[in-house]
Amino acid sequence: MHNPYLKLSQAPPVHLSWMQLAVDRTTDRQAPMNQLIELTEVVFVIQSQRISYHAQRAQQSREHLFHQAQTLNQDLPDVLFLHELSAYEGNWGILPALPRLAEDYCQSSLWVYFLEEETVIDLARLLQVLARFSSGREWFLGRALRDEAATIIHHYAFSEEPASFSYPDFAAGWALSCVLVKRLASYMKYEPPKSDFTIDLKHEIALYIWEEGRGPALTPVYHFCSELHGSPNTEHCASTVSSFLPSCGKPVAREDIFVAVKTCQKFHSDRVSVVKKTWAKDAALLEYYSDISDSAIPTVDLGVPNTERGHCAKTFAILRRFAWGGVTGAPWLLLVDDDTLISLNRLRRLLRCYNPGEAVSIGERYGYGLTNGGYSYLSGGAGMVFSRVTVSRILSSGCSCYSPDAPDDMVLGKCLSRLGLPVTHSPQFHQARPDDYPKELLVRQSPVSFHKHWNINPIAVYHQWLMDGREAFHHLLTRERKQEL
Repeated sequence: MHNPYLKLSQAPPVHLSWMQLAVDRTTDRQAPMNQLIELTEVVFVIQSQRISYHAQRAQQSREHLFHQAQTLNQDLPDVLFLHELSAYEGNWGILPALPRLAEDYCQSSLWVYFLEEETVIDLARLLQVLARFSSGREWFLGRALRDEAATIIHHYAFSEEPASFSYPDFAAGWALSCVLVKRLASYMKYEPPKSDFTIDLKHEIALYIWEEGRGPALTPVYHFCSELHGSPNTEHCASTVSSFLPSCGKPVAREDIFVAVKTCQKFHSDRVSVVKKTWAKDAALLEYYSDISDSAIPTVDLGVPNTERGHCAKTFAILRRFAWGGVTGAPWLLLVDDDTLISLNRLRRLLRCYNPGEAVSIGERYGYGLTNGGYSYLSGGAGMVFSRVTVSRILSSGCSCYSPDAPDDMVLGKCLSRLGLPVTHSPQFHQARPDDYPKELLVRQSPVSFHKHWNINPIAVYHQWLMDGREAFHHLLTRERKQEL
């Protein structure tokens, strides 16, 4: 069986781009095993976010790195927050940040190491790992993820052999040699990404660097780990993960979340019935918004005709109804489609980490035109969560739909961008089905949501992926009793 985690001493030559080959053939080798690098030759970039909870987590990560540097009697390295690299919100897409990294940091450094807020670095081990790779070459290092089957979130890339392409597990940290960073920063000027959309950044970064075989593929590094810090069999790891889930105390109250379900008449009998059989029971405040009033559900007719796509007019009507305050005074609004599957209990735990007094927008973050001054948005199908402050800011700004069937999630993203408000990403939200994601990621994420009923049993998916311990046990016990009868 192919081992996806190649030990360093077995690392094969990567495919070098034609540009690098033209630069220097003499550096095409691994560095001597005893050649160490200085901590100041590594630039650390924390993939941070602007909202206060994430900014605090990033600061804790930076302080942990500085403490280790002092213990090693080394000068403090550059530890950058991605959200502070410039005023541009789209730097989370990495590629927009590369020119700044190349110009301001890679002139005197050898490596750029990216990490998430939860990534725990053992600096001494990391320096030993990086020293084994010649910094004069193009290197793209990380813990490898692979698709088991072709997936829509990766545009069905490598459909004949999905596992043939690997991309980095961001939680384990990943590294680019500065030689590669500088070349990519130049390359982007005349060869931007082919797609305007950023959907799964991990995969898209790997594709862009690979350049259809002209650039380096990801080199899997055995010492980059995504297991919990301190867990068994992690003694070799230069990186681990501090926690898989945010833990900020007691969940917010059920009454603190107002749930708005967008539907239409043709889906009342199938999609809405799934909502009622799965997660609706956990909502204290929920309304179904449709193109007709149906007392059997019941639904609310907002006077907005149904559209085949986009639903922007309906979404803004929901925002106005929520902001009015006559229906609810809840601090949080959750907007979902009628084919969204969600765990409200997990969402309540997640929201405890955020201050509803801030302009908070949370979900699965996508991007449009990020390398050309574009904007970020929350994918609607995964569920969009807004604080009441955010809803008020959007409506008072005069932001509106350019047509009734405009894509509501993208319009809202553009509104937030114009207002200078952040779009906060949570990996627990998912725009697609469980089958479209690596299972090892889902297991450690404790997902909040999935989307689409296509080619799946949505009730079975809810039971497998979105039910917590006590609820799952009760469901299993009830099912067994029914089978006995």
